[in-house]
Amino acid sequence: MIAPSPIVQSFFDPQTWTYTHVVYDQDGGHGAIVDPVLDFDAKSGRTATTRAEEVIAFAKAKGLTIDWIIETHAHADHLSAAPFVRAQLGGQVAIGKDIARVQSVFKTLFHLEADFATDGSQFDHLFEDGETFSVGALKGQAWHVPGHTPADMAFVIGDAVFVGDTLFMPDVGTARCDFPGGDAHQLYRSIQRILSLPAETRLFMCHDYPPQGRSAQPMSTVGDQRAHNIHVHDGVTEDAFVAMRQARDASLAMPNLILPSVQVNIRAGQLPPAESDGRHYLKLPVNLF
Repeated sequence: MIAPSPIVQSFFDPQTWTYTHVVYDQDGGHGAIVDPVLDFDAKSGRTATTRAEEVIAFAKAKGLTIDWIIETHAHADHLSAAPFVRAQLGGQVAIGKDIARVQSVFKTLFHLEADFATDGSQFDHLFEDGETFSVGALKGQAWHVPGHTPADMAFVIGDAVFVGDTLFMPDVGTARCDFPGGDAHQLYRSIQRILSLPAETRLFMCHDYPPQGRSAQPMSTVGDQRAHNIHVHDGVTEDAFVAMRQARDASLAMPNLILPSVQVNIRAGQLPPAESDGRHYLKLPVNLF
C-alpha cells in the first residue's frame, strides 16, 4: 500500500514574512498546524489573532481534528499563536527537546523569574531526533537540524518536509547562524541531511523574503534547492558555506521582533506571568544584544 501524500494549505503573514502550514490527510480527517503566528504591533505592544483565526477557520471548514501544533524552533521574528490555536482546535503543542538549551540561555539573558522552568515543560510534547508520530493516516518523523539555533527541527510527513529556518527559497538562501548557540557548520550538515531526500520531495518554508519581482512562495523541492540555492547548491563545500555564512551574518541587523518573540516563544507562546497589577510585561534589555 502506498503511503498517502499529505495535503498542505499554507498561510502567509506579510508583516513577518512567515508561513503557517496546515498539513492533513483528508477532508474530515486529521491535521497538524506548523508555526502559527500571533499578530504583534511592536509600537503599541498590542497582540491580535487575525492570522491565527484564518488558520482556525480553514481547519474548521475542512472538518479537521488537529492532533499537533508544531513549532519548528523558538522563533526570533514572530510570536507564536500556539495557545490560542490549541484553545480553539485542541492538539498538543510540540517542539524539539533541545528547547531546554535555548530556555537556559535566554532565562539568563532576560533575567527571567527564578521559577521559570528550563526543561521544556511549558510544551505538551518534546520531540526527539528520529521520533515518529502520526497525523491521522499520515506518518511523520522529527529531525533535529541544528545550526540556526541549537533546537531547530524539521518534520518529515510523507513527501513533505517542514524545514523551519534551515532553508529559504533557492533565490534567498539559508538561515543566519549568529544567534546564541548557532553554528554554520551544523547548519550545513543539517541542510545536507534534508537535501539527501529524493529530488521530488516538497520542502515547505517557514519564511520567504522574495526579491523584487517575485511573489512569496511557500514551497520548493529538494531538486530545486540542490540545483539553485544561492548559498548551498550542489558543489558548495562546508568550508565555503561557513565562510559565506559568517561574513553575511556579521552584516545583518537583529530581527525586528526578536526581543518580544523569544520571551514568548520559549514559553510555548504564553505571555510572561501577570504582575501585581494584572498586566503582562515584556522586558527590553538595554545594551545587551
